[in-house]
Amino acid sequence: MTTSTENPAPTVPATAPVVVAVVGAGGKMGMRVSRNLARSHHELRYAEASPAGVERMAAEGRTAVPTEQAVAGADVVVLAVPDTVLGAVSQSVVPAMEPGSILLTLDPAAAYANLLAQREDVLQAVAHPCHPSVFLERTRPEEYADNFGGEAALQNVVAAFEADDREKRDVAEDVIRIMYGPVDTVHWVTVKQLAYLEPTLVETVACMIGSLLKDALHETVHTVGVPEEAAKAMLFGHVQIALTNTLRGSNPFSEACLVAMDYGRETIVKDDWKKIFSDGELDHVITRMLKLDGIQR
Repeated sequence: MTTSTENPAPTVPATAPVVVAVVGAGGKMGMRVSRNLARSHHELRYAEASPAGVERMAAEGRTAVPTEQAVAGADVVVLAVPDTVLGAVSQSVVPAMEPGSILLTLDPAAAYANLLAQREDVLQAVAHPCHPSVFLERTRPEEYADNFGGEAALQNVVAAFEADDREKRDVAEDVIRIMYGPVDTVHWVTVKQLAYLEPTLVETVACMIGSLLKDALHETVHTVGVPEEAAKAMLFGHVQIALTNTLRGSNPFSEACLVAMDYGRETIVKDDWKKIFSDGELDHVITRMLKLDGIQR
């Protein structure tokens, strides 16, 4: 079982201080990563276009500067902006970046779709948090309260950095560990592999199943008439045992349960559902997510 400690030690040594610019620092993810980075040994700069975002930053003691000022001379530029505008924002940011600097995005869709501005002397990294595992052993109230990660509960990160430069990758990893901390392991994959993890595995499948569970709970309560608290008690406990049995092999399902599971697959799941793990379907879902006509190759 994954465990957590008060101050989990990183598996790689911290790098020397660098200049980190966060673009979109007043947004939802921008605020999250900025809080952690502000406590690091690195020099931080923050850029935010919206007045509401600037106010949120000011409330926490951080000052927004123009994007060009934040990016000038930065070693790492974090684009904490929505996927749908990542391409456009990168077009203005990347030309202003220093040679040898790193552009770090938080989701793989735009990178996979080749929407990000390219420069031979600017390296690109993508890092997405895994969020605290359902199997995480939590011991403190702060860990129980941190479902998203980045505050108290230990999480992993999956990242892509396809340039052959280990020193620069170490710099990226140090920044990634801080902004998503506390972090146990940073798993390095390709951009395409990361895209298959997010959206295909965790959004197309896992998040969809979570939404289906909510719908099923609603039907149980409002159509069948089961008292809501009784339905929640049964569902929440059985979700836990279903996950530990299927994903960890903790206990075998009963023969009757296996029959009901087969009925569920036959009734709810399409026979060809595994097609989502094909390149064509990955392209299809990402074009829908980013509102594109197609993937640029």
